[in-house]
Amino acid sequence: MNSFRDYNNVHNQIRNTYLLSRKNQTVRYVKNMHKKYLTYEKKMFIKDVFKKLEQFVDISDPDITLPNFYHGIQTAEAIRRDGYPEWLQLVGLIHDIGKIIYLWGSDKDGTSIKTQWGIVGDTFIVGCKLPKQIVFPEFNKENQDITNPIYNTRLGIYKENCGLDNVMCSWGHDEYLYQVLKHNNINLPEEALYIIRFHSLYSYHKKDEYRYFINEKDKHMFRWLKIFNEYDLYSKSDTFKLDSNIIEYYDKLIEKFIPGSFLYF
Repeated sequence: MNSFRDYNNVHNQIRNTYLLSRKNQTVRYVKNMHKKYLTYEKKMFIKDVFKKLEQFVDISDPDITLPNFYHGIQTAEAIRRDGYPEWLQLVGLIHDIGKIIYLWGSDKDGTSIKTQWGIVGDTFIVGCKLPKQIVFPEFNKENQDITNPIYNTRLGIYKENCGLDNVMCSWGHDEYLYQVLKHNNINLPEEALYIIRFHSLYSYHKKDEYRYFINEKDKHMFRWLKIFNEYDLYSKSDTFKLDSNIIEYYDKLIEKFIPGSFLYF
């Protein structure tokens, strides 16, 4: 297990993706991405989303080189095997489908299949000082908000114990999918949406940063983040067999929680 998330001696493509993310993910950028991409005009069936994600390989991930579609099924199958509820299985299946943004993204925004720095990688909170316990902390000094005295303090634009619901995370597939699911009024518990939104905020749930922002809701949700993280991380493998029984099971699960099996993105 210790071999996962090892960012020492990684390919330059991974380092560069994180560098560009740390440099360009600012308060202004995040607000612009919300305005630009949260339009909910594009109807897609989940099966078509998965089909398109067969072409998407996360260039920030040092642990797997399979297209992203397979990682979702690996995660869901590991959760199902251990008897967790169906809603958590579905989260495992769909937690990364926000990466579909690459279809209408752009190189400039970091939201294309070529660039990806506005889609993938660990997230962080914008509008406050960047944490020391973060992947490639040496890139923090490149962030364009670092010279703004309002954004470069411990709390920044937020209040102590304001709750993670009230902070802005760097833009990527987590925030995108969270907003999409909320807009579509999907029949998932709040725990599911919380996991989707914050599962890449590793500085918080793995390194104990940002604790000064949490409230009682966050304390309750933390357990679910930790449970999900074990399956998201340790289910990764470059070998995977997919059969018709697995496909049929998840088709029914999708229909149960996402009526019509489509979303407006």
